[in-house]
Amino acid sequence: MSIYVRVGMHLLYYGSAQENLLHWKKTLALLKSQSEKMGAEYDSPESKQHIVPFIQSFNLEDGLFELVRPDPSDYATFNEFFAREIKEDARPVADPENALVTSSPADCRLTAFPTIDLATKYWIKGYGFTLEKLLGSAELAAKFNGGSIVVARLAPQDYHRWHAPVSGTVTSVTEIPGAYYTVNPQAINEPGTLDVFCENRRSVMTVERSHTGSPVAIVAVGAMLVGSIKYVNGVDKVGTKIKRGQCLGAFYYGGSTVIVVYPPGEVELDKDLVKYSTEDKIETYMKVGWRTGIKQ
Repeated sequence: MSIYVRVGMHLLYYGSAQENLLHWKKTLALLKSQSEKMGAEYDSPESKQHIVPFIQSFNLEDGLFELVRPDPSDYATFNEFFAREIKEDARPVADPENALVTSSPADCRLTAFPTIDLATKYWIKGYGFTLEKLLGSAELAAKFNGGSIVVARLAPQDYHRWHAPVSGTVTSVTEIPGAYYTVNPQAINEPGTLDVFCENRRSVMTVERSHTGSPVAIVAVGAMLVGSIKYVNGVDKVGTKIKRGQCLGAFYYGGSTVIVVYPPGEVELDKDLVKYSTEDKIETYMKVGWRTGIKQ
C-alpha cells in the first residue's frame, strides 16, 4: 500500500471528527460510487491488461499451478482472475475424518478469540461493535452470546474465495446492506473509530453443524473496492448440505473479511492462534482448510 493511501486512511479513520465525516451521506455515496466504478472497470474486457502486472506485483507466479485455469490469458477480465478458482485438491482440510475439527475459511490473515469480549479488547476496537449489529438480528445474536469468534482478513493478493469452516446444513442467508469502508487493520484496531464490520455490506449465512446440531454463523463482509459478494453453486439455498472445506463464495476486487461465530462450547480454538491474537496482537497467515480448533 502506498504512503499516500496510508496517510489518506489515517485521516479518514482516526479521531472523532474523522468518524463523523465518514457518516456524512456524501462520503458514503463517494465510497459506494468509487467501489462500483472500480468494479465496472474490472469487469470490462479492457481490464484484462491488469492481470499480468497484478501477478508480477504480488509475486503470484509460483501459485498459478493451483488454479483450475493456470494460464492468465484464459481470463476475460481482471475480476474474473481476481475471483479465480483453485483445484479442489489444492486446499486439503486438516483431519478430514474428524467432524469436530474446525478450519480456516480462507487464505487470510487470521485472528481467533475464545470470547467476543476478548475480540473487542484486543482487536476490534471500533465503537459500537455488537453481535446483534454484526448479524443483523437480536434473536440470532442471543444464540452466540459468550461464544468464540474467528476473523479472517483477505488481502488483495490472496485467493479470494471463502470456504466452509464446518460441515452442516444451511439454515438461513441474510443480506445486510451497508457502506464500503476498508477492513485494513489500520481501520479496525484504533479505539474510538466506527466499527467497519457492523457498517459494511455483508451476507450472514447460518449453518446447523453436523454431529453437534449447533448453529454457526459465517459472515462475508464486503469492503472498500469490493462491489460483489457472490455465492457459488447454489450453496446459499436453505437446506443445502455443505462440507468443511467446500467453497461457498467469491469476493470481487479489493480486500475483504470472513467472520465465523461459534456458540459457547462449540469450539476450543487452538492455543497458538489465541496467543498470537491476544498476547502478541498479530494476525496469523492461514490457508483454507488449516485447523483453527476442535470441539472438546
